Amino acid sequence: MNAQTAPRQAAAPNTPPLPEARPETLGLSPTRLSRASDALKREVDKGTIPGVTFMVGRRGQIGWFEAIGRQGPAAAAPMAHDSIFRIYSMTKPIVSVGIMMLLEDGHFLLTDPVAKFIPEFANQKVGIETDGTLELVPVERPITIQDLLRHTSGITYDHTGNSLVQQLYKETRLRSRKITNAEHAALVAELPLICQPGAEWNYSRSTDILGRIIEIVSAKSLAAFLTERILAPLQMTETAFFAGDENAARLAEPFPTDPWTGEKVTLFNMLERPVMESGGGGLVSTTMDYARFCQMLLNGGTLDGAGIIGRKTLELMASNHLAPQVRIKGTLLPEGHGFGLGFAVRTHTGLAPFAGTLGQFFWSGMAGTFFWIDPKEDLFAVFMSQGPGQREYFRALIRSLVYAAVE
Repeated sequence: MNAQTAPRQAAAPNTPPLPEARPETLGLSPTRLSRASDALKREVDKGTIPGVTFMVGRRGQIGWFEAIGRQGPAAAAPMAHDSIFRIYSMTKPIVSVGIMMLLEDGHFLLTDPVAKFIPEFANQKVGIETDGTLELVPVERPITIQDLLRHTSGITYDHTGNSLVQQLYKETRLRSRKITNAEHAALVAELPLICQPGAEWNYSRSTDILGRIIEIVSAKSLAAFLTERILAPLQMTETAFFAGDENAARLAEPFPTDPWTGEKVTLFNMLERPVMESGGGGLVSTTMDYARFCQMLLNGGTLDGAGIIGRKTLELMASNHLAPQVRIKGTLLPEGHGFGLGFAVRTHTGLAPFAGTLGQFFWSGMAGTFFWIDPKEDLFAVFMSQGPGQREYFRALIRSLVYAAVE
């Protein structure tokens, strides 16, 4: 399989592109960015991934944007600048911005209990695992909206471990795309928490619950709220909970089996409109659409005259909210990092096994998408692929490649 670089072209058909400039005028080395593209082409040639897109923006302009490889393993079409991807958990930062917009509107405080909006959460229990049995004990304090944003709620995911609480998750319909956000929230509320609220960082369905709170407070569906308040103002016209049939030829797809493990790869059908509008992982998008969201964040909450969120609110979101005594569970939060209100945040220059800057904030998606914002370097990067098993490898690789090019 030969790596291919798509010719430079417009972004998604209905998405206004960000302005472009030669990389050297933005303090980016074109030689090193070419080497980055070459490294990604080698991965395509090796069969690591069908194809990727790769964008770097600095000082308000795009310095590098390439589409490499093919859109899917069976696709005749090369990967394109306007290919559509499942962004999974890159939905979370968008929804987190949405809930903070409602905070700015005065609808609640971060310390408000979730049960104030979803009464089913009023009688939560914590599952304590001892010698293979699960004891349910009362919560020491209620889950708050801040807990949901920073993943200290005690809610979990069933795919991040196999504890007795997570086994209970696996017995429910929580993974179904055919239940409503209200039904999903009620199911989560029935399950025990994996820890006391505030005690641990556990990556979780918390942002799905935030999506339900957005619906309750705004009296709109999550899709309608996000479109009205974020996506339309930012002209992110290709971002939604499904892609229309007219976009069938633009969908990026993974290998049917993981090239490293041989395990079957199953991702949701982007053309199917789900009942559940998952605030934690349901959106599809394009590279340029998400780049517009990134540039808004880098600008401090505005883009092209559209004010999305206040500068100080965004500053709060992009700060570490994990106290030293909070235990970090799982491997998703790298060494040298904390977590804010919807983003991971770099807290140390060292410790992490990849380059970065203090105050850099980011998140990623299960299928292989990734972005970061570096305020000090006035830089953002967006990487899109559909390869779940290779996501951690590419997250580290793309960081090294991009920061090598920063002059």
